[in-house]
Amino acid sequence: MSVPPESVIPPSPGDPSLAGGPSAEQRQWAMFAHLSALLGALLTGALGGGWGVFIGPLIIWLVKKDSMPFVDDQGKEALNFNITVAIVFVALLLLSIMTFGIGLIIAIPLWVIIGIAWLVFTIIAAVKANEGVGYRYPFTLRLIK
Repeated sequence: MSVPPESVIPPSPGDPSLAGGPSAEQRQWAMFAHLSALLGALLTGALGGGWGVFIGPLIIWLVKKDSMPFVDDQGKEALNFNITVAIVFVALLLLSIMTFGIGLIIAIPLWVIIGIAWLVFTIIAAVKANEGVGYRYPFTLRLIK
């Protein structure tokens, strides 16, 4: 059964589906959105409390969201993941403070486990973004839609 030619809508010239996915530039910027969280963590580290993990994904998302749909999606994903991890870290810190340090018995091992998971998931997301695959972090609150 054939489809009448008048019912087929031609794709727009800028449609990334024509090339089989996001352009190389979009894939690269999406990868940078994920990796910039690692750079922010390295630059702010323990002295800055690690709050630099938000800066890179936020800047890349704000600058590229209107011109690159894949970067818009992956930038929001990176930002949401880093916000979620920060919320968990702060909750564990509050638990430790409210229990006068006894909560550190739970908090310290969880900080280590979550920190390693954050690193692994961030690297996986960067690799997937570079391949042109939209990555979804597990256990992430989708706060920015």
